[in-house]
Amino acid sequence: MLASVYAVRGVQALRDPESVVPTVQPVADTVVPMVKRYAPAEVAASIPTDTATLVRLGGVAQLAGAAMLATGKGRRLGAALLAASSLPRTIGSSPFGGGVPNNDSFVGNVSLLGGVLLASQDTEGKPSLAWRAQAGTEKLTDQTRKAKKRITKEANKAKKEARKQAKAARKAITS
Repeated sequence: MLASVYAVRGVQALRDPESVVPTVQPVADTVVPMVKRYAPAEVAASIPTDTATLVRLGGVAQLAGAAMLATGKGRRLGAALLAASSLPRTIGSSPFGGGVPNNDSFVGNVSLLGGVLLASQDTEGKPSLAWRAQAGTEKLTDQTRKAKKRITKEANKAKKEARKQAKAARKAITS
């Protein structure tokens, strides 16, 4: 259901980018020159400056992200793509974003952004990679501690046996 909103927005951006341009224009005017300045020359040369083209590219990203989220194939990546592609519209619709302020639209955009950010972090009930790494480290530490105890016990046992054998050998030599 979350993906459907982005699919509709993606189609809208492809069909009629001019309806979104006023909202996104101030963000594009700020971000595009900054990206061009810091990106490698090959990348900077291929970044479009036309806001309508940027809106269309965002629409393609939203369609791709929506498809990934809806089908579950690359769900987390799709949700992250949706979050990134929705930022210009969210910032542009904010009362302090420099775009066309629309509080209802802004609140809705922030809510949708929160939803896809949550979806990008969802592990479907499976432990996260960080948790699995921590649990594996703890298990390995525990196994190492137990092995050390066993080895120490065996070494002490061997030491005791060696002393016993040495004592018996000394007794046999002196008798």
